[in-house]
Amino acid sequence: MGEKKTWDLAEKALENSLKANKVKYEVKEKDGAFYGPKIDIHIKDVLNRDWQLATIQLDFQMPQRLNLSYEGKDGKHVPVMIHRAIFGSFERFIGILIEHFSGKFPLWLSPVQVIVMNINQNNLKFSNEVTNKLKEYGIRVELDDRNESIPKKVREVQLRKIPYAVTIGDKEEKNKSLAIRTLDGNVKFNVKLDPFIKEILNEIKNKEIK
Repeated sequence: MGEKKTWDLAEKALENSLKANKVKYEVKEKDGAFYGPKIDIHIKDVLNRDWQLATIQLDFQMPQRLNLSYEGKDGKHVPVMIHRAIFGSFERFIGILIEHFSGKFPLWLSPVQVIVMNINQNNLKFSNEVTNKLKEYGIRVELDDRNESIPKKVREVQLRKIPYAVTIGDKEEKNKSLAIRTLDGNVKFNVKLDPFIKEILNEIKNKEIK
């Protein structure tokens, strides 16, 4: 649609924006939408497959066909429309993301970030205190207070791919400390709650991918 000079202007505007933001790009001839050129953003997944997700499209045609205009300092002008899709479709994006991480999301993306597990009912009060304190900081946490063995609880945490498992037994209750297990099987004992919260919040803030 439209005149070639309008397409040339639109293509130049997109190219200049990519150069200004130091974004690597290549030109795919004749791959624009029928109403104007576009920037397609591609990503590679863990299997090195290429996916086109986000797209930014410059549309000089639709505003003209709708007779849109605005009043500028030097008179009337026809606006330019920018079509923007961040994920393509949200469902497709989530599917790619799950497959890329094999369900093992980084902490900041994980639906449940921490599981707190009590060894016996005597530790339940302190386990609740820890859980509630984590919730206060916006950390996505669950308390597993079932009357099950810790090995079984840990296996389930591993299967659910939850980043941190906190175990609280008599020793932890007495010392007001935590035993922290990560998904890779490393365990730290005698961890204090406040430093643990600080570590988690930093990891979330920095969007770390380990």
